[in-house]
Amino acid sequence: MNKPWNNKAWFLVLPVLALVAFSAAIPLMTVVNYSVQDTFGGNQFFWAGTEWFEEILSSDRFWAAMGRNLVFSGIILAIEVPLGILIALNMPRRGWGVSVCLVLMALPLLIPWNVVGTIWQVFGRIDIGLLGRATWALGIDYNYVNDPFDAWITVIVMDVWHWTSLVVLLCYAGLVSIPDAYYQAARIDGASRWAVFRYIQLPKMKRVLTIAILLRFMDSFMIYTEPFVVTGGGPGNSTTFLSIDLVKTAIGQFDLGPAAAMSLIYFLIILLLSWVFYTVMTNYDAEK
Repeated sequence: MNKPWNNKAWFLVLPVLALVAFSAAIPLMTVVNYSVQDTFGGNQFFWAGTEWFEEILSSDRFWAAMGRNLVFSGIILAIEVPLGILIALNMPRRGWGVSVCLVLMALPLLIPWNVVGTIWQVFGRIDIGLLGRATWALGIDYNYVNDPFDAWITVIVMDVWHWTSLVVLLCYAGLVSIPDAYYQAARIDGASRWAVFRYIQLPKMKRVLTIAILLRFMDSFMIYTEPFVVTGGGPGNSTTFLSIDLVKTAIGQFDLGPAAAMSLIYFLIILLLSWVFYTVMTNYDAEK
């Protein structure tokens, strides 16, 4: 006899879902409204249709910022995912060292984004910053304010320092869930360290790695606070990502129509790329 399915528990979360939907729908409706209209002040609006969308999609400035976003996210994933796996593999599984390592890994995640940017802004300054002074003492011409390459290095290292811990904690959770019987069987068969990682540990981490890659991609693609605080999008436009360009358009230039259209395009791009990431990884996992 099949047990009847009880859906009454949904009533407990319906108020939360309604509140979230309400708080998300109103800003979205406002953005959509601005994206199809134009204003010359005085609270007077004029229908513009798809004019702003066409302007954004034909803008070299938009596609340049998009390219910087894609390059940055690709670099971040290429560094943080392997580094997070490596650190998680070398963390202790038992004893007092577990608590110490978990606390140390969690510390960077507790720091607010604007504080992270301020820390690295001061840390990299060539006059008072430890990193800036140390590089100049070593004869390295480092100046993230004037050199685009140094600015990129600073933003990348800052993000790696801040967010690699998330990948580490997710991978560690996947590793500790592996039963000891798998390792015992591998020792009996004389499996090498690489074989244990490839056939036991990596398959067990696939689901948490999928979550880690999706979270890090979405967050790195939407990054704003840290590079804005450190470089302000400069020098020039070298670290002006889509989020910074969007804020400059909306607040700096007060072009509400183009900014609204850009935000909707930005949202759809993130949604599409995240769906592609998730579909590819889940299909690959299903084939295995």
